[in-house]
Amino acid sequence: MELTDLHQRTHRSLRISIVDKCDLRCTYCMPEDQRFLPREELMTRQEINALAKLFVEQYGITKIRLTGGEPLMRPDVIDIVRDMAALPVKFGLTTNAMRLHLFLDDLIAASLKNINISLDTFDAERFRILSRREGHERVLTNIEQAIDKGLHVKLNMVVMRGVNDDELLRFLELTRDRNVHVRFIEFMPFAGNKWGRERVYTYAEMLGHIGSVHAIEKLDDDPHSTAKAYRVKGYKGTFAVISTVTEPFCGSCDRLRLTAEGKMRNCLFAREETDLLTALRRGEDVSTLIEANVLAKHRMLGGLPPFKPDKQEEVLHGLSERPMVAIGG
Repeated sequence: MELTDLHQRTHRSLRISIVDKCDLRCTYCMPEDQRFLPREELMTRQEINALAKLFVEQYGITKIRLTGGEPLMRPDVIDIVRDMAALPVKFGLTTNAMRLHLFLDDLIAASLKNINISLDTFDAERFRILSRREGHERVLTNIEQAIDKGLHVKLNMVVMRGVNDDELLRFLELTRDRNVHVRFIEFMPFAGNKWGRERVYTYAEMLGHIGSVHAIEKLDDDPHSTAKAYRVKGYKGTFAVISTVTEPFCGSCDRLRLTAEGKMRNCLFAREETDLLTALRRGEDVSTLIEANVLAKHRMLGGLPPFKPDKQEEVLHGLSERPMVAIGG
């Protein structure tokens, strides 16, 4: 395949996980028996920067987001943010906001402007059950501070039937008077998260529930967006739904991923990975590895069958062994 053709196929958005640890043990992303990598196996700041520059300069990446685990658990996170913000890309960071107050001013000083915050409930008891620890009030306070200090905030809520599906309208209230973007995410299958099709609160159900109370309008989506965007009429902010389970968007998805130990994944559900870090440390050219990884991408869902009830066992059997915390959001 000609390089120009590869550029057309290569995705424009790169998610870089910089740590595989997290300070919350969320039930849908971190199994109880999760084992973490020794520090020497993680990409260094310099290696993260080198690979990011390669993706930007050679493969046309225009968006980079730092993820984890919880990226704010990494001691040199501010330096890494400063490195990424210096690249000619739209840059952001994903966090659960538990430790955000410790870093917020430094992150802003390092030129961070966009932040994705994971929050699945406004209820303190539900928060404790889902995250397996206290800290609900701290997270809410930190979210308020991020908004007040001018960061563009996207709030990500994984919607689970019978768990938090009754809170959609409460989350929408955040968009009434503020330029906040709330994203409702269908519950997706990953190793160890006890996924079942019956627990998926669907895109159609979300819109039906919201539409029964509010007048909503469809907004234009970016051609490569994984989210379907809307606004409650008269509200300042917006909301969207990521419908991975019931309406996959694989044909237009523009995302590539690097795990914290430098493994490249061409899909969130990929079972195959390409080790870029070992080649980089040996001084080898990693370009051929990147190109081969992109060309090996499955047409849909990393090769998994559709997420239908009659395929549930097949889906669970075919999952990557990596839990979400080790993949990166």
